Amino acid sequence: MSRPTVEVAEILRAQGDRFRDRNRAWLSYQQTSVLRAIQRCRTAALGGHVDACPGCGYQAAISYNSCRNRHCPKCQAQARQRWLSARERELLGVPYFHVVFTLPHQLNPLCRQNAALIYDLLFRTSATTLLEVGANPEHLGAQIGFLSILHTWGQNLLLHPHVHCVIPAGGLALDHSHWVHPRYAFFLPVKVLGEVFRGKFVDGLRRAYRRKKLRLDGPTATLQDSRRFAAFLRTLFAQDWVVYAKPAFGGPTQVLRYLGRYTHRVAISNHRLLAFDGERVTFRWKDYAHGNKHRKMTLAATEFLRRYVGHILPRGFVRIRQFGLLASPCRTRSLTLARQLLAVQPEPREPGPASVSPPTAWRCPRCGGCMVIGRQLSATEIASRCFYFDSS
Repeated sequence: MSRPTVEVAEILRAQGDRFRDRNRAWLSYQQTSVLRAIQRCRTAALGGHVDACPGCGYQAAISYNSCRNRHCPKCQAQARQRWLSARERELLGVPYFHVVFTLPHQLNPLCRQNAALIYDLLFRTSATTLLEVGANPEHLGAQIGFLSILHTWGQNLLLHPHVHCVIPAGGLALDHSHWVHPRYAFFLPVKVLGEVFRGKFVDGLRRAYRRKKLRLDGPTATLQDSRRFAAFLRTLFAQDWVVYAKPAFGGPTQVLRYLGRYTHRVAISNHRLLAFDGERVTFRWKDYAHGNKHRKMTLAATEFLRRYVGHILPRGFVRIRQFGLLASPCRTRSLTLARQLLAVQPEPREPGPASVSPPTAWRCPRCGGCMVIGRQLSATEIASRCFYFDSS
């Protein structure tokens, strides 16, 4: 892939300090830390290292260290590769479905003030919806398992919380005697999923309010009044909640490619950035509301950063979770039983287009051997050049 024209880090290096100074009143410590990490990523400020060839002794130029922050557009490739390698061993030899649960935009003000609570509720209620509807004999009558991935953004960088669920087609019969195959082209009826999801989420929101777990101030201060909060909940019930499903998109080979597009994505990739003149940022986006048309948007750098910051998750919040048969306590046992019932053994891990093997090691330009990470250099050493470097 070609080098991007503009990077988020460049925007932060030009405007980050000014943005933080002007918005200290609402920026959290976590958001400030993430912005600083991305700003310093792969610069001398984080130190570096010298790659060397153990065979011939060749030393490369200094490579600056990465910030490894999960919100950094440049630091996701290796994390994604490791995660996909682990998931490859858990895939079943059946088609997979993609189901998306989306929160109504009326909840956005609550999300901004209660991110951890609302996003956790989104995970839990979407998962219990799938598990309950899947277990219902009228729809599937089986124990299912799936992977859920939280995205909080739309293509225009505005808040758009939704969960992507990747689900094997079918599940274990409730008595574990056989594998139950789905009856519907979209796995489970989306209208039923939407109604159940809405009921569970609103009920969870009501409980959080009663237990005084919701932060309600600023734009949401009026909701402190119980009658207004009840009226707000009624508006949520007055509309259909969107649950989107795609028909089966393929088996294990295809699902690895599919997961790679969703798992470690950040709010905007560097390759979508088109231009930055020091004050304004132009990026490419897809307008799903108008026929998926590709458009360009130009924002002031401060507005671009404000939108970007809105997608920094609370510290320690887990944005990829597994449920049902794929939940950690029973995953190995459930997958073993599922493979027995499907009469499918784990596929041998052969190189090919679906392989998620680690990328080829960097080869020495002198002898062709594998380069290894050599001496680590601190930011102080790099700044003062207090080290011996020989690339002869």
